[in-house]
Amino acid sequence: MRTVLLTPRMRLREFTTADIDLLTELDADPEVMRYINGGEPTPRSAVEHETLPEFLADYRNTPGFGHFAAVDQADGTFIGWFALTARPQRAAELGYRLRKPYWGCGLATEGARALVRRGFTTLGRLRIEATTMAVNTGSRKVLERCGFRLVRTEFGRYPDPIPGAGHGDVDYVIERTAWSGPDR
Repeated sequence: MRTVLLTPRMRLREFTTADIDLLTELDADPEVMRYINGGEPTPRSAVEHETLPEFLADYRNTPGFGHFAAVDQADGTFIGWFALTARPQRAAELGYRLRKPYWGCGLATEGARALVRRGFTTLGRLRIEATTMAVNTGSRKVLERCGFRLVRTEFGRYPDPIPGAGHGDVDYVIERTAWSGPDR
């Protein structure tokens, strides 16, 4: 389990095949999955044969990027994951998914800020992007606290839209030139 990043309260590490149950439990919580797929749990078989293999392949295919398990530095408890995935033209995409007991205590902002810093400093990205549903106010607040700015709202056509889909998805961006992080 290679540690990628430390924050004041978390250790972000690469996932391993031993993390199947942790990911399955995370994706089984309807509230965690509410803005992802309307609250449907991800079957363990999908985590084992699709999600986790994709996470592990990203470490080989795009070194330094990927989905990282967030664990509490004090006791090693699994908090969720943070992701920074490579995009064309020296951009990256930020994502995160936390277990409900860890909502509202600043961990999403802490982890997101750490990955933004890593993206701009260590990984040389020029822009970091993030997308969420317009109605996902919690995630939007995290992005805004990290310095992201709203660039557009998009309205997709979905065969089976989840609640809130009619309000659209919002795209956020932070440019390295506008970033005011401590490492600039």
